[in-house]
Amino acid sequence: MTPDRFFTLMLLLESRDAVTTQELASALGVSLRTITRDLNWLRDAGLPVTAHRGRLGGVTMLPGSGLDLTRLTPGERDHLSLTGLDERQRAELDASAESRRALSKIAAAQPRRVHDLLPLTDVVHVDSRPWRQARASGTTPASLIGVVRRGRRLRIEYDSPRESCPRDLVVDPYGLFAKAGIWYLVADCARVPRMYRLERITTWKEVDQPRRIRQSQTLATVAAALIDQWEHNHAIEVSATIDQTQIERAQRIFGPRLVRDDHEESATGHKVTIRFLHLEDVRALLPFGSAITVHGPAEARAHLRDLATNLAHHYAPSPTS
Repeated sequence: MTPDRFFTLMLLLESRDAVTTQELASALGVSLRTITRDLNWLRDAGLPVTAHRGRLGGVTMLPGSGLDLTRLTPGERDHLSLTGLDERQRAELDASAESRRALSKIAAAQPRRVHDLLPLTDVVHVDSRPWRQARASGTTPASLIGVVRRGRRLRIEYDSPRESCPRDLVVDPYGLFAKAGIWYLVADCARVPRMYRLERITTWKEVDQPRRIRQSQTLATVAAALIDQWEHNHAIEVSATIDQTQIERAQRIFGPRLVRDDHEESATGHKVTIRFLHLEDVRALLPFGSAITVHGPAEARAHLRDLATNLAHHYAPSPTS
């Protein structure tokens, strides 16, 4: 369980007499299995969490839990409800100080035990940014968070790599979104949803008008739809057979992008589907040599053939003089 989800779950249990596991799962955006695992974790940790079946039942936190969450200010509760952020991202949002104050209040209320474990914050550190990330430039999350929370329109100058010069746009923001260590402004532009990388927003100005977002749409729903659209438009699925001796190595390298077809296996190879974001990425199959046979699509086979031909030419013996 992540620290953010722990505090959000505790807030829900403290603020209600009884709540169903389905309500908890919906509020936290996780599955019923995850909620059940989280509740078991709380019980194992010694917190007085109980569950009662029936129409009037639900999950409750018995009095005397030791977590005096009423000591938190509304702002501290709000900051702790942000899920999925590491400390560096909290700093980029200018949210670290309030989060630390809230954590210290709750930590001070915990009774010390003789055989206490080291705090998770002492033994776990998360940095979700990718390796070798260039130093961010342009607009920072902290500079935009205030105007976004006020629900105002924005006029931005956006330096798109597909345009010869920056564009001047009026957008209706849903909010800020962090994906793979990169911050985006999720907003409608002329009623069409878009994600704008903050580092490419060269200037921005608050417009004296309330935002005009589409009805029943939220930051979470719009971001999820944009990600799904992006992955669909930028993905190529390669069908291949991998030799028996190389299947474990391929699974380690490609991870969840590789899906085995358990109905198409033989003594010599496994039928798999491997997903790449771009056609150029299929070059990752070259180190496997003939241990991988790509069946399709045709453009993937053609690109591998070109890459292999160029490689063979590069290492061909020099003609003797």
